[in-house]
Amino acid sequence: MKPTETKVPSLELVIITGMSGAGKTVAVQSFEDMGYFCVDNLPPSLMPKFIDLVEGSGGKMNKVALVIDLRAREFFDHLFQAIDAMSSESQISPRILFLDAEDQKLVSRYKETRRNHPLADGGGPLEGIKAEREMLDEMKGQAQTIIDTTNLKPLQLRERIIEQFSGDQTDNFSIHLLSFGFKHGIPIDADLVFDVRFLPNPHYIDHMRPKTGLDEEVYEYVLKWNETRQFIEKLDDLLQYMVPHYKREGKQQLVIAIGCTGGKHRSVTLAEYFNKVFIEKAYQTYVTHRDIEKGRKEG
Repeated sequence: MKPTETKVPSLELVIITGMSGAGKTVAVQSFEDMGYFCVDNLPPSLMPKFIDLVEGSGGKMNKVALVIDLRAREFFDHLFQAIDAMSSESQISPRILFLDAEDQKLVSRYKETRRNHPLADGGGPLEGIKAEREMLDEMKGQAQTIIDTTNLKPLQLRERIIEQFSGDQTDNFSIHLLSFGFKHGIPIDADLVFDVRFLPNPHYIDHMRPKTGLDEEVYEYVLKWNETRQFIEKLDDLLQYMVPHYKREGKQQLVIAIGCTGGKHRSVTLAEYFNKVFIEKAYQTYVTHRDIEKGRKEG
């Protein structure tokens, strides 16, 4: 009689990386609280041996988070090789979490902590941040999850991470609809950006100006135009084609940003509209109106 085979739980592996000062410390603490075995600054060249040890633990370490940062910058080529090797040999598909923030916010955080940026080479922090951003560009492109921490407090970042990584990851794909104003900058964590500034603007209707796309009158005004209906039809067709492909590629969160001039009227309306569309299609959906309270005079 053959001995009964013990099924070892599959390994969940998360690689935490991103800009210095963007919140990796908060991130790794959040993963520890979720029961992940966390390793800070493991050289990527040692990842295959480390994974062998984890797999040999008999399932005692089935959730692992590794932090890769600038201290290992000379090992990034090894990291990509290790990821490819794991995917082909051990059937482990690591999830990369990339933490980012706007340059000025990162500069402000460095000034608050009075730390020197590791790439500044005696210059100001902005110089080091720009060098780091260029160096991490390829890593960001491979990330399945990107979180912009510019406007997030530590507790909010923790909540976002728990929302994305706790529980069953096999069915945890979510869509995040984000309205914004182009005058306040394009969101750096957006996967898709759509410009709706060509649509009729409620800003030029005096009694609608102080209102937002959350108000029924503004919402109906934006949606009543023929060009709006045509845009919705075409964009809906595009998104219904693209979203399943993103999900099939292993992406856990898709951020769809819709922008108008000030982020109050048209973008808010369209984000709310597509939020309803995706909810009806049973997607886990979130909506954020980034600039709805900014620039009360803009549309």
